[in-house]
Amino acid sequence: MKLLLVDDETEFLETLLKRMKRRNVDVNGVGSGEKALAWLENNDTDVVILDVRMTGMDGIETLREIKKRHPLVEVIMLTGHASMEAAIEGMEMGAFDYLMKPMDMDDLLYKAEDAFKKKTIHSGKIDKMVQDLG
Repeated sequence: MKLLLVDDETEFLETLLKRMKRRNVDVNGVGSGEKALAWLENNDTDVVILDVRMTGMDGIETLREIKKRHPLVEVIMLTGHASMEAAIEGMEMGAFDYLMKPMDMDDLLYKAEDAFKKKTIHSGKIDKMVQDLG
């Protein structure tokens, strides 16, 4: 499973990256929605963990573009209490799930694994349809 963390809070992002790498998770991080979209153009990614509130391109705009350009990539939204409505909007736009900050590391990894399983199932179905058509 290849994860991408997207958060404009540098300290939070670096801490989360360190904690995940200690657990041998294949993870990278970027500090903005624009950087996330650029990363996804050039790197295989299964699950994006995306902060709702960011300066510049916010999480909802970023989610919209990810789903448009990379529909199989699953997205987990991270939100604080003040942006619960945005997390719900994200779910309506195709986010896999959301977590409240600060979140438990195990909960985050469980959700990421569930999102990865969903992506794998969808990819498998598409591959089978392509084979059947071919």
